[in-house]
This record gives sequence, structure tokens and C-alpha cells, in this order.
Amino acid sequence: MSMSSGATTGGRVVGNGAEDPSAEQRLDWLMGDLVERVAGARSALLLSADGLLLSASPGLEREEGERLAAVASGVASLARGARAQLGASEVRQSVVEMDSVFFFVLPAGQSAQLALVADASCDMGQAAFEVHRLVRQVGPYLSALPRGRGGEG
Repeated sequence: MSMSSGATTGGRVVGNGAEDPSAEQRLDWLMGDLVERVAGARSALLLSADGLLLSASPGLEREEGERLAAVASGVASLARGARAQLGASEVRQSVVEMDSVFFFVLPAGQSAQLALVADASCDMGQAAFEVHRLVRQVGPYLSALPRGRGGEG
């Protein structure tokens, strides 16, 4: 799968599987694969614990990806803040259901979050299964992912 366009983040392309399969580009491919596996999925992204966009599915423009990363970071932060009040010890996922879209946010290793945007008509169970499966498969790798290159952060 080769795409010719993508957005740049810190000197690298987000959402583009270019010639050199760097770790970031492999993650972009995984985000795209997730979107393809979930019927009705619009986009997927990986963000750092502090809300920086690390990886995105193909077709997601840099600015839109950064805004979604900020929203996902806020959702994750609210969920973490609520867990103690609600008597929970960990947040496994947050799902925001709107009239036309679901927004899934879940921890992806110790220093990352995974977000998926899907149409409200999607099979919510399948979407949750696929994002959790991806996190289980690559979560340890995501925890070790560097925050960025080229003067970021």
C-alpha cells in the first residue's frame, strides 16, 4: 500500500507509507489498517500522553490530526480524573457517542493513547474489539516509541 501524500509532523510524514519503512511509517500503516478493518471507521491516530500527534491513518491532514489528538487527550484526561471519584483503578477506554459518530480513546502503552473516529452506524463491538486487539499487539512497542524527531517537544 503506497500513498503519495500525507501531512508532516516534526519533519516526518503522518499518514503516508513512504519508501523507508521507519517505525513511524509502520505505525501509520497500522492506523490505516485499523480504519480498513472497522466498517464505518473514518480515521485513527496515535498520540503521546501529553497530546502530541505521533501517527495517523492515511488521508488525515496534519492540522485535523493535531486537533483530534488534542480532543483525545482531553477525553483521556477527563476519564483519568473521573476514575478515582468513581472508585475505579484504571481507564480501559472512553467512548463518546454523538448523533453521527463514535469517538474511541484508549491507553496504548504507558505513554500513548489510541483514538478511532467511526460513523455512528458502525458495529461498536467490532470497533472496540479491533482497537483493543491492536493495543494488545503493539502496546509494548508503543510505550517505547520516541515522542518525536527534529526539534519536537
